[in-house]
Amino acid sequence: MEKIQHYFPDLTEKQIDQLAQLGELYEDWNSQINVISRKDIENIYERHVLHSMAIAKVTSFKAGSRIMDLGTGGGFPGIPLAILFPEVEFTLLDSIGKKVLVTREIANAIGLDNIQAQQIRAEESKEKFDFVVTRAVAVLPKLMEWTKRCISDKERNSTPNGIWALKGIDRATEEAKELGKGAYTEIYPLSKYFKEEFFETKCLVYAQK
Repeated sequence: MEKIQHYFPDLTEKQIDQLAQLGELYEDWNSQINVISRKDIENIYERHVLHSMAIAKVTSFKAGSRIMDLGTGGGFPGIPLAILFPEVEFTLLDSIGKKVLVTREIANAIGLDNIQAQQIRAEESKEKFDFVVTRAVAVLPKLMEWTKRCISDKERNSTPNGIWALKGIDRATEEAKELGKGAYTEIYPLSKYFKEEFFETKCLVYAQK
């Protein structure tokens, strides 16, 4: 938690409390249902929570925005972002029921009321969202294809509606090129925001078409 508070010094007491509960909750659930790599559970705050919160270092979401977390796994990046943006609606999607269960239970345990978790694929969703956030789920062309019907035409944020994807920096540039003409992308190396070695190979990609 020290790293979280170092990089996000303006957290409220409620946000600090909610974030502080995540470590023990995920450790408990992970012993029952494997939602995080066993070797990563002891690094949950750096490699999962802080990694998810990196999106908030680059962009912000206005109150009332609707965000889809595609392939949320056990709730990343959706749960940390929902803590940071309590006035934003988050819909966390995953095709695996056990992971959706963990997401719901953890959200309920820390009192997050701006989250709903669904066992569904993005291409099956009939809802509209301002942004899609995701973490190492698929290549950018696939993400764009799966979510194109889910992105709302109505703009409410300063950044046009689109995708925010946490990725490995080595593949991000190539994937961006594969989107073809008409696509706009920006790549943000996370080493600009965090000094830990883990972030040297990570980036955040914004894509819009």
